[in-house]
Amino acid sequence: MASANPVISSERVEGTSVYNPAGDKLGSIDDLMIDKISGQVRYAVLEFGGFLGIGTDRYPLPWSMLKYDTSQDGYVVPLTKEQIDGAPRYASDKVPDYDDRYSGTIDKYYGL
Repeated sequence: MASANPVISSERVEGTSVYNPAGDKLGSIDDLMIDKISGQVRYAVLEFGGFLGIGTDRYPLPWSMLKYDTSQDGYVVPLTKEQIDGAPRYASDKVPDYDDRYSGTIDKYYGL
């Protein structure tokens, strides 16, 4: 029987695959963005696009949108590849400040 432990190490989250509801792999988790004050994970940064890790962009997804699916051993988000392709993103070497303005842009895109 699987453990029902409610916590997970960020090391285990990073690299986990992300799928859409149809089972298509959208990418994998590259990083987690944690609120300094509350300690809560605010965003999971999806690595998506490129070829063999070259030219991949980072797409911050609101953590609340990700649901872990044990049958896929990954997270599922209610998004299509096209929706993610049009989402806020940045190059891996150009991490933006996750200030209120940038966070607002992400949340607005996803309707939160």
